[in-house]
Amino acid sequence: MIVKHMISFGHGYTARSLAAHPDMTGVSVLGTRRTISGAAELEASGARGVLFPSHAWSAEDLSGAWLISIPPDDEGCPVFRALGARASEASWIGFLSSTGVYGDLGGGWAFEETPIAPLSVEAKRRAIAEKQWLEVGAHVFRLPGIYGPGRSAFDRLRAGRARRIVKPGQVFSRAHVDDIADALARSIANPNRGRIYNVADDAPGPPQDVIAHAADLLGVTPPPEIAFEDANLPVAAQRFYSECKRVSNARLKAELGWSPIYKTYHQGLPAVLQKDASI
Repeated sequence: MIVKHMISFGHGYTARSLAAHPDMTGVSVLGTRRTISGAAELEASGARGVLFPSHAWSAEDLSGAWLISIPPDDEGCPVFRALGARASEASWIGFLSSTGVYGDLGGGWAFEETPIAPLSVEAKRRAIAEKQWLEVGAHVFRLPGIYGPGRSAFDRLRAGRARRIVKPGQVFSRAHVDDIADALARSIANPNRGRIYNVADDAPGPPQDVIAHAADLLGVTPPPEIAFEDANLPVAAQRFYSECKRVSNARLKAELGWSPIYKTYHQGLPAVLQKDASI
């Protein structure tokens, strides 16, 4: 399917990467922000900026692809409340969710058919929003930790905020933002209404290893390892470490012919460093 127009609700990091994807060349982007200054920033970047939820949506506005990345609240997705009744006007709808909806799997694999058991408030909200969008035929993309230029372990190391917290057996999945954009572009070209896709690279691993590798690439000494029980983490961060799972990307590969450009952080981090240097 070819689209000429995309609405990006909450036009942020992942949406900007999708807009820059080669398959989206020539596609006009209408992005939403909550403030006039935010909308003006979008105009400066080449997207048409409008205010959400106050914008008066025309049939022409809604006729293309919809990408929803506005965080849900206790009642689910604000975009669904405002425009769910008009979902049939869209050519494609994608809701960006989180692998947090799976909860803790004790290091086991999360597949799209794995029953969800969200633990955090944020994940429970995403589960509500997923249900809303799936009922009107949207595609749901469950994303793990996202990294890329301007948002990676390098930034934390440079700012002196990186910590190598070690919890035995703990692993996380991650995905480079460009790989997520490629998955979204492939889905837009080949819609499968009501389908859920995990988007993750091929190598779940301990977070402290990512920090160590980034430090090596920067040529700096990595921060010392700290045992989880000695880290004095805030409650939110403790909840993050309470979930341990490996995220399968098999469905995305089989159905959309997707394969991560950056199969592991060993390929992704050098690419980020090179891009950071060129900015």
